[in-house]
Order: sequence, then structure tokens, then C-alpha cells
Amino acid sequence: MTTQTIEPRMELEQHLHMYRQMAKIRAFEEQVNELYKGAKMPGLAHLYVGEEAVAVGVCEALRRDDFITSTHRGHGHCLAKGAAVHRMFAELLGKEPGYCRGKGGSMHIADPETGNLGANAIVGGSAGIATGAALSAKMRGSDQVAVCFFGDGALGQGLLYESMNMAALWQLPVIYVCENNLYGEYTPGHETIAGDILARPRAVGVHAESVDGQDVTAVFSAMRKLVERARRGEGPAFLEAKTYRYYGHHVGDVNREYRTREEEKEWMTKHDPLQTLATRLMQQRLVDTETFDRIAADVKTEVEKGVEYALAAPYPSPEQVTEDVYSS
Repeated sequence: MTTQTIEPRMELEQHLHMYRQMAKIRAFEEQVNELYKGAKMPGLAHLYVGEEAVAVGVCEALRRDDFITSTHRGHGHCLAKGAAVHRMFAELLGKEPGYCRGKGGSMHIADPETGNLGANAIVGGSAGIATGAALSAKMRGSDQVAVCFFGDGALGQGLLYESMNMAALWQLPVIYVCENNLYGEYTPGHETIAGDILARPRAVGVHAESVDGQDVTAVFSAMRKLVERARRGEGPAFLEAKTYRYYGHHVGDVNREYRTREEEKEWMTKHDPLQTLATRLMQQRLVDTETFDRIAADVKTEVEKGVEYALAAPYPSPEQVTEDVYSS
């Protein structure tokens, strides 16, 4: 656990907001797991539990009109960028009020109103979309920034390097956020990733840094500087966030024989993002345990109401099957 202190510029209210966002994501994902086990949710889901500090720290440094692109493990990104819990649940359950009218599901949620250009089930598939959004911002003379979330498994995809190369050539305001959770599906990263990860973006002229992805304060501090840099027109950046998923690759991956229980316990007890922030705030005598209890209760109520809303919501009508397929 890092011992980073609270920066003067970062008010307590902002830290409590980030804690609440992380708690909301975790409660949401735990409920998704229950819906899946109760056979109330179609398809699979890839849970974000354990990685909450990355999405929240990154999105806290963004404006509402900044862009993000997401991944198959994208619920946390969507919520951190401003998506509503009840519409998220509706989308996962295939219901009409969902963000994509119930047609996108867990791996394809998009919310243009909050700058979320969409999750993508293709590994590394959103790199080009984020880079294109950054090109659009530059051509329009806007100071918007685009962020591309992807896992360490995407480090083997050529599209990522082609996109970074173009972004460096054209000095685009895009930040590539690698959520390095040590495993590409079921394979340890050390078996598939050779050399220094940061050397890869640097090879094409992209500024690169690494951060403790379990520490939301560290993620936010690093990301804020990269966003300011991008807004000044200084080009793309790459941020490796070292993190860990508590559950399996997807909700059906329950045995996780490819990693040890000792390793899981180490991350969950010593590097938990919520506990890291809560401990820091209490050690600095800024809040007490009752504050976190109230946040937990509020989040629990919000998630419960969201599930109730989604379960009661209608499915899309059969007549809508050909709608939203082609652009008019």
C-alpha cells in the first residue's frame, strides 16, 4: 500500500466523491454477479471488482465532454464517466430503457451524452476510435481529450501501435490507459509480454508513465498532468496502471486455477483501492468510519433501486430488431 498524502489542491470532498464512485462500481459489479448466478442476466459479464481506482482516477481528471472508449471489462469506465446505475442494469438485462435499448449488453454499452463512445468486445478494438475522436477534437479546434482504456492483453494487437504512431505523428490529444491486471484472459502476462511495456509507446514517440492502479489518488494525480499536457497540444501519452481483478476473466470463470489463492489474498488485503483511500483519509484524521458507512448505505440503496427498475422494465419490441442497425 502506498503512503501518498493528500495534495493541497485535492479537497476532501473530491476524495469522498472518488471513494463513493469506487464503492458504487464495486456494489454494481457484485450485484451483476448475483444477477448472473440467479439466471436473470443473459450472456456473460467481465467484472471490474478490484480495478475501480483506475476508472475513477482517470475519469475524475476528465470533463464531461471529453471522450472515452472502453473494453469488454467496461462497466467501471461507464459508471465513472457518469452513466446512471438504473440504465446500466437495464442494458445488461436487455431492457428497452438501457443505454443501447437493451441491444448492446454488457460488452457494448455507450453513452454519448457523457462522452462515452462505447465499450468494445474486440481486444484493443477501441484504440482507433479514441484516436479518431482525438483527431476530430484537433480538427475542430476543441480542447477535448480522448482516453482509450485497454487491458494488457491488447499489447499484442497491432491496431494499438498503429494508432499510437498516428497520434504521435499528428500530436493528437489522446491518452492510452493500459489496465495491467497481470493476466490476459487466463494467461500470465510474463508468458506473453516481452521487455519493458513503457518502451513500446516510447518507441513511436509517445510519452509514457506507470502508476499504482490500486491508488486512486496516484492515478488521478498522474492523469491530471497528462490531461493538462494533452490540452496544451503536447500530444499523446500512455499510462500503465498496475492493477488486479478480484474475480475471474468473466463471471463463469470461478476456479481460476491459473493463479494462486495466496496471490489473490495479497492483492485483496494489502492493495484494495477502497481500503487504501479510506485508511489514508482516516490516518490523516480527515474523516471517521461513520462517513464510509453512510456512503456504503447510500450506494447499496442506489444499486438496489437500479436493479428493481431494470427487472421491471420492458424488453424491446420485436419490431425494433432492424432499428439502430444502419445509419440513415
